[in-house]
Amino acid sequence: MKKLQNKQTRSLVNKRIIFSLVCLVLGFILAYSYSLSSSKKLSGVADSSKYFEKEESYREDLIHQKERNKELENELLTRQLEVREIEKSLSGSEEQYESLIGEAEDLRLLIGMLPATGEGVKVQLQDAEYNPASVNPNDYIVHESHVFQVLNELKISGAEAITINGQRLHANSYIKCNGPVITVDGQQFPAPFIIEAIGDPSVLVPSLQLTGGVLDQLVNDNIVVTIEKKSKVQMPAL
Repeated sequence: MKKLQNKQTRSLVNKRIIFSLVCLVLGFILAYSYSLSSSKKLSGVADSSKYFEKEESYREDLIHQKERNKELENELLTRQLEVREIEKSLSGSEEQYESLIGEAEDLRLLIGMLPATGEGVKVQLQDAEYNPASVNPNDYIVHESHVFQVLNELKISGAEAITINGQRLHANSYIKCNGPVITVDGQQFPAPFIIEAIGDPSVLVPSLQLTGGVLDQLVNDNIVVTIEKKSKVQMPAL
C-alpha cells in the first residue's frame, strides 16, 4: 500500500514538472512572438515616417518649382512687351536708319576705312624751271604749303577722299617738305606731286580756279599746275 502511494506521488510530481516545462516553453514562445510583433510595428512606423518626410520634401520642391515657373512666365511676358515696344519704335524710323547708314558710309570714306571709287579731279604740282638769275632756288620748287593750299580747297569744296601720289590721306595725316621731296605719313614722294580727289568735278574744279584763288597763288609762286576732271578715280583703303 505504501509503495502504491509513493508511486502515485512520484507520478504526480512528474506531471507537475512536465506541466511546468510546457508552461515555460509556451510563455517563452508568447514572449518571443510579442517581441517580434512589436519590432515589426516599430519598423513599420519608422518606414512610414521616412516616407512621409520624403513626400513632404517632394511637395515643397514642387511648390517652389511652380513659383519659379510663374516668375519666369512673368519675366518672359515683360521681355515680350519690351521687344514689341522696340519693334514699334523701329518700324517708324526706317528712313532715319537708312540715313544713319549713309552717314556711317560717308564717315568711313572720310577716314579711309573703305576703298573709294568715283568721279573727281586730278591736280598736278611740278617744280618750275630754275632761273639762274634768281637769288633763291627754293622759289621754284613745290613746298608743303602749296600742297596744303590745294588740299584745304578740295576739302572745303566737298572732296570725299584724297590721295597724294597714291597715298590715301586720313584725318591725322601729316605732310612735310624735305627739299625736293615731300613726306606723307612717313612715305617720301618726289615731284611731280599728283593730288587726286573724289567729289563733284563741277564743284571742285571751279573752286580751284577762282580768281585770286589757289590756282592764281600757285602760278604766282612759280609752280606749274595742271587741273583735270576725272570720270573715275580709284583709291585704296588705308
